[in-house]
Amino acid sequence: MATTHVFIVDTTTFKIHLEYLFAGTGAGDRIVDFNNRSTTELPHTTENNLVGMIADSQRIRRDDFIVFYLQQNAGQGIYEGKFYGIFKAREDLSFLDNNNRLQYLKNELVKSLTFRTLLVPYEIYAKGVTEWEALDEIRNIQSPNQMLWSLIYRKLKGNRGNTMITIYESERLFKLLRDKNNRQTLNANYFSYDVDNQEIIANNQRNNYEGRKEIINIFPRLENKYSNHRAFESHLQAYIVQNIGRGTNQSLDTCLLGGLPIEWLGNEVSCGVGMQRIDVACSLLNDNSRIIEAIELKAVEASTDNIYQLQRYVDWLEQYYIPNRVSDIQPVLVSKKIQDKTLPYYQEIIESFNTFNTKNHNCLPLKYIEYELANHVLVFSEVQY
Repeated sequence: MATTHVFIVDTTTFKIHLEYLFAGTGAGDRIVDFNNRSTTELPHTTENNLVGMIADSQRIRRDDFIVFYLQQNAGQGIYEGKFYGIFKAREDLSFLDNNNRLQYLKNELVKSLTFRTLLVPYEIYAKGVTEWEALDEIRNIQSPNQMLWSLIYRKLKGNRGNTMITIYESERLFKLLRDKNNRQTLNANYFSYDVDNQEIIANNQRNNYEGRKEIINIFPRLENKYSNHRAFESHLQAYIVQNIGRGTNQSLDTCLLGGLPIEWLGNEVSCGVGMQRIDVACSLLNDNSRIIEAIELKAVEASTDNIYQLQRYVDWLEQYYIPNRVSDIQPVLVSKKIQDKTLPYYQEIIESFNTFNTKNHNCLPLKYIEYELANHVLVFSEVQY
């Protein structure tokens, strides 16, 4: 299986996405001035917003599924949002095409889309599934946990241009698309969008994507913030999502994956109508079983307070995730290395871990991972406590 990513579009951008086979997200008129650099002129909040978008873009792996969500816009005749698909990512990770006069197709898109992913057709259906059909129709829902909560949470919490959904949510959404179109796909290699009929159509013209494809490297900026004792949690998330399972940081893979393949990868995974979000989550295949890791990231040393967030994650996974995709739950805390483990507060932290494990006997014991910067590399190590 693979992760499914839902990209938000309007009628103008959707047509260009289809004709040039790419998906993208942007941040208004902002320019990323810190890619592969240690410094930035951007305000802290702006930088963190961009890094969050980078994290979303870097979780994409080759052959992941891509679905488009066409937003409601009465002025354009779109009276309810619709989901369209199904495409696949052509390669690992999104690339950067910065917001300046050289940005490819900027005039045609009528907006800046900074982080981009090339696509290949998979199962392309003409008609879209309405938001009502996907999120509100409960005729065939047996239990609330079967609803598409990833997309419902996105709707409640504001717009993310690229939202991942779980495997069981993907299976439901794909079935809705197939049923809506009587399982009849478009027999074509090139596509466009018919605004009047609100359908994907075959396109006889081939448009090759010829824009810039700059590799995204968040590490120099992360290293600078780490060394100067400034907050870098969003950068850490982007780094981990980009590198996990790709063999680029062996200590990271060893600690988080233990040699197991990734079935699904998510970041900022909403787990409640409040603001609770799992920093990084991944489903691992373990012979005939699965493990769902809920990973809490800290740019500081561990504390006893971390347990409260992890408990929320475990509670949500047990009620909403596990009934749909049976897995062992593996809570994980990743935090900055505590150099002196003889201090009393370290023992208090370990006691909080043990108390957590005793309470949550239905999931695997908490995995505690520390990291430090050594020779310009983030080194991760699991702490046995």
